[in-house]
Amino acid sequence: MLERYGHGGDLRTAEENFGRPADQFVDFSSNMNPLGPPPLVHRALLSYAQQIGKYPDPAVRGLRAKLAKLHGIDEQCILIGNGAAELIDLTVRAVNPIITSLAFPCFSEYGDAVHKISSGIAPIMLKPENGFELTEEAIQSMTTAMEEPFYMLGSPNNPTGRLVHPALIRKLLAGGATVVVDEAFMDFVPEEADYSLVKEAAGNDRLYVIRSMTKFYAIPGIRLGYMVSTPERIAALRLLQVPWSVNSLAQIIGEGVLDDAEYAEKTLKWLEEERPWLISKLEGLGLSVTPSQTNYVLVRLPSLPNLTAAALQQEMGRRGVLIRDASHFVGLDDCYCRFAIKLRHDNEKLLEALAECLDDFKEDSRDKHE
Repeated sequence: MLERYGHGGDLRTAEENFGRPADQFVDFSSNMNPLGPPPLVHRALLSYAQQIGKYPDPAVRGLRAKLAKLHGIDEQCILIGNGAAELIDLTVRAVNPIITSLAFPCFSEYGDAVHKISSGIAPIMLKPENGFELTEEAIQSMTTAMEEPFYMLGSPNNPTGRLVHPALIRKLLAGGATVVVDEAFMDFVPEEADYSLVKEAAGNDRLYVIRSMTKFYAIPGIRLGYMVSTPERIAALRLLQVPWSVNSLAQIIGEGVLDDAEYAEKTLKWLEEERPWLISKLEGLGLSVTPSQTNYVLVRLPSLPNLTAAALQQEMGRRGVLIRDASHFVGLDDCYCRFAIKLRHDNEKLLEALAECLDDFKEDSRDKHE
């Protein structure tokens, strides 16, 4: 099982499982921008030796100033963190909810953070027949009345790739709920301005928006994310944060990549072309693909004897292609996988390996019936 530690992208485990070096895998199990880091990152690494002997800015002022200008909000409304995972954990600790509503399937870190503070979970089970879309009806049918409603929602959601409509979140807020919206993959959405709630979070003390910088800029080794809420809420979160949580290299890279408009445009152009192409090819192989608004797709495998996500992961791994077994997400059965969307030549490798594996499972089925 590649998800030994709960996430994709674990190349060390892949090496141990399949007996080949990490650089010989094509990794579809983690959802990084396949263009690789912007050129600035390489230059920053080369010059970083001159600064490594100095403490990082404890307030991360340079990056906060750039993000404030980008979003048109006050710097005091922004907290920089050691990746989105730290900010999820900090928010749950600060709010300390009695019950947390989660829409399953969702990012496992939500549940992990909630369990750490012994909060209960009110599950909202998203339905495959509805494309795993979060609707008002789903919320009303699956949650019980709570004095202080608290929701953690992904938009786009991981692993489904579905956006949550802002009107639904606004309705929850108007009803007295506190809402955390994880927008870790929002940068990949061309209509970001229509769906992101960053600006609204800066003026609403019951709304928290979390953003990641590692996925879009392909820098997962540099843990970097940020949170937006009112100055009062951000100040409370900062009191819980470990000093120097964000190292100086992350701060330098974070400031630099925000200036690369050409990289952002190239990324959106690539995804606009590649996502529909890959979805069409996957459907041509008999897989059911959940509509996605971001850089990964959730698929359901065709019904074949012995074909499960775990079995397919093993067969694909032997061929040097890593995929995510999505059955580990609450609410999904053993027929679901998640694939990142990569560059065309890598996507073709995915499709070739998938076709081979599916043919093998079909052949095994025929042999057993003869």
